[in-house]
Amino acid sequence: MCLSFAVPIDVANHVKEQIIQHGRVIRSRIGVSIQDVNAQLAESFGLDRPRGALISMVEDGAPGDKGGLKAGDVILSIDGVVIETSSEVPGLIASKKPGSNVQIEVWRDGKTRRVTVKPEQIRDDGERVATTDGGADEAAQLGLVVRPLTAEEKQQAETQGNLLVENVDGPAAAAGVRPGDIILGVNGSPVKSVDELKKAAKKRGGKVVALLVQRNKQQIFIPVRAE
Repeated sequence: MCLSFAVPIDVANHVKEQIIQHGRVIRSRIGVSIQDVNAQLAESFGLDRPRGALISMVEDGAPGDKGGLKAGDVILSIDGVVIETSSEVPGLIASKKPGSNVQIEVWRDGKTRRVTVKPEQIRDDGERVATTDGGADEAAQLGLVVRPLTAEEKQQAETQGNLLVENVDGPAAAAGVRPGDIILGVNGSPVKSVDELKKAAKKRGGKVVALLVQRNKQQIFIPVRAE
């Protein structure tokens, strides 16, 4: 059985633009947990149909809390963009500039309300797994900069992978690995963390490492010849 997982093109494009403009990816968060609204929930909240993203939890002191969002609110739109399912929210929020005013329309107590939330930057800098400097370990010879995906990003990308490629150079760039790719495995073995990626790269039988990546609507193997 062949499984395929899609990475929305806007996620990949946003990563690319951030790297070009800032040399790294700057992402935002508001500190809420969300879920889809099914028919039963829509009826219980008095919505005309299943739509929006139901907030199940708001972190104390997070931007959502400061802006007045509450558990039980249903997000209907963000800066005028209509929200039909919860999977649309993480990417929209992540793309907002930290500290900017984001207008969120919610359904609360049988009517719509508007709140203003100022997203904050997610402070989880990418871990440099690979450089082309001398003396680097086996994995560092591939030319990759990756970081763990956040839970919101995994939900948005609908992926089982955990590692996002933020930047490439050297062998990885020459082989065709791109910023925005999600690394799923190495040489047929799944990798879930930076350490697992390093270990898998060290175990390669020859000079070529077969990276399984998720890109757009397909999974592809990319052979990378280490220096």
